[in-house]
Amino acid sequence: MSEKVTATFEVSSWDEQQIDEAVGVAKLTRAEVTQTYSGDIDGSSVTQWLMAYAPDKSATFVGLERVKGTIGGRHGSLVLQHVGRYDNGAATSELTIVSGTNELKGAEGSGSFKADPAGSVTLDISFGD
Repeated sequence: MSEKVTATFEVSSWDEQQIDEAVGVAKLTRAEVTQTYSGDIDGSSVTQWLMAYAPDKSATFVGLERVKGTIGGRHGSLVLQHVGRYDNGAATSELTIVSGTNELKGAEGSGSFKADPAGSVTLDISFGD
């Protein structure tokens, strides 16, 4: 049985470094970002992002995020995989739950993420109880 979890987030810190840039190809960057969550997720996270920026300033990105706190009423942490795109001032991604700890151990599911610049996340989680 799955449960829908929704939350909002605020970025606490953003440290982005350029990896590679050349004429006529996407600029590559890496960023470490921390966030605080409220709603059905009460906690914080750290994410490692890899981004490829197009000349028009849009970007594609992948990331791994560890969320710690209370998620859907259960304490522990989840690792989320992000695959997404940034365009016209909004970042959106599809999420997959990679792993969980403590009361979130065995959690599975997927969801979506949006930052425009306010942030929200929705997860459909199956806890495997």
